[in-house]
Amino acid sequence: MTALDVTLAYHERTKHRPFRFAPALGYMDWETQPDPFRRFEGAAVLPLDLVPVGSEPRYEPAFALGRIPCTPLDRVSISQLFQDALALSAWKQAGNSRWSLRVNPSSGNLHPTEGYLIAGPIAGLQPRPAVYHYTPFEHALELRAELPSEAWLKIAAQLPEGAVLVGLTSIWWRESWKYGERAFRYCHHDAGHAIGSFAVSAAGLGWEAALLESVTDGDLAVLLGAHLQTGVEAEHADCLLALFPQGAGFTIAERRVFALPGAVRDELRGARWSGVPNRLSSYHRLWPVIDEAAAATEKLSAPGETFWSPIVFNSSLEIGDSPLALRRIIHQRRSAIALDGHTAITRDAFYQILHKVMPGSRQVPFTTLPWRPSVDLLLFVHRVADVRAGLYALLRDPARKEAVEAAMDRDFVWTRPAGCPGSLPLFCLQEGDARPAAQQTSCDQEIAADGVFAAAMLADYRASLDAFGPWFYRRLHWETGVVGQVLYLEAEASGIRSTGIGCFFDDLTHEVFGLTGDRFQVLYHFAMGGPLDDPRLQSHPPYQHLASVGRG
Repeated sequence: MTALDVTLAYHERTKHRPFRFAPALGYMDWETQPDPFRRFEGAAVLPLDLVPVGSEPRYEPAFALGRIPCTPLDRVSISQLFQDALALSAWKQAGNSRWSLRVNPSSGNLHPTEGYLIAGPIAGLQPRPAVYHYTPFEHALELRAELPSEAWLKIAAQLPEGAVLVGLTSIWWRESWKYGERAFRYCHHDAGHAIGSFAVSAAGLGWEAALLESVTDGDLAVLLGAHLQTGVEAEHADCLLALFPQGAGFTIAERRVFALPGAVRDELRGARWSGVPNRLSSYHRLWPVIDEAAAATEKLSAPGETFWSPIVFNSSLEIGDSPLALRRIIHQRRSAIALDGHTAITRDAFYQILHKVMPGSRQVPFTTLPWRPSVDLLLFVHRVADVRAGLYALLRDPARKEAVEAAMDRDFVWTRPAGCPGSLPLFCLQEGDARPAAQQTSCDQEIAADGVFAAAMLADYRASLDAFGPWFYRRLHWETGVVGQVLYLEAEASGIRSTGIGCFFDDLTHEVFGLTGDRFQVLYHFAMGGPLDDPRLQSHPPYQHLASVGRG
């Protein structure tokens, strides 16, 4: 079988169906629940500052490049970057059970995504170039390896002045412990959420984030030290982000040729890497299908010319002067447990949320992704004032309308809803009560019917894989995660709450919209609405446990 055949087979095999879920253990083996915190035992730990969450910068300006002044690169800004991207946001407790929440969401709160910093000397933190692992429990950097100055200069010469690199990896075992074979999908949803989280965090500092897709997975593993890890608990390289001052002019052409120089790669292979990864579980259940899918979707070479497609249209997002504070929204973000079934939002609020997930040439976080948008939204609208309930489609690339329309139910009307801005490519497909369809397609979960609206993220699946290769399968999931991250934040900003739904019936969702064949595939569900809180849960500050060491 070719790599594409393996990828397509994996996706079909891991679809949920009403009477057959994707293969998984089938119960919660609490004795082997993975440790949610990766540590490198023996590595030097550099504590970061816990920066108070203030009223500046504002929330709205962070989503448009050039609206927030650039913050200098130093210990405080690096502390802020990770605090707003991957840090703990709270502890929850029910009886004797206690668990942490983070600013970046994760399927089942299992957090397979690990974050790394690669940087030159940073004032107040480290006088030499180095590779660090971020540990959210301590809000600290673990020093994994120092880089020779010459090696960092070869990397930095390809980047804007003042840039740093952030790398992401995934530990598939953390997800497969609960979700079995479908876990590979969820890991890449989470990677997408983390990409979006870093992009928004960077924007709050007046920085921009850009994916460096010219780096192969093998080279990235060497850069992060992941090449040394083996076994079921190993980390696997996901992506590399460049973070740099907004307006630095890091063009697509420059990003296309970024590479890890061979001499630097050789030095890293022979470097002294500090620390030993901690053991996460006492026992493991193996899921060979994940390893097969991972091998098939590995990026072995830089993408071809057609991959690099910068955004050429703009959603005309209007940036207001809302008093909302960016970091308060980031740190109060939660995944809704249940929705109340009656909260509604205004039509203007609904359209503003949808504008935020539209890509634009200066719109965060979508400027981070170097490929043409591949994901549209299929909407189940329930409770939006002055917008009729029913099925809708938001085309994040309007040029795809003809193909999407041709692939769907021919009885859909494709009309523009009342008051919809001309810049928002939103179409009503069918009016009526969409709650039963939303619930049934989301594994019969009531949360999909009890909100303001639910969404199914539709990927231009087969055409993308044929055009770019099976490694783009991961990117399709990343894009859904980035869209989901914006929806999470927009829910908080709108006074409601949201949740990603990884459990959905793939083909049943396709049937609701009349989709046949594999040109388009739904990869993620989402719901937004008025939250119902569990009164049994207690909430505690995220870093109270550090007070005893003088960092509270």
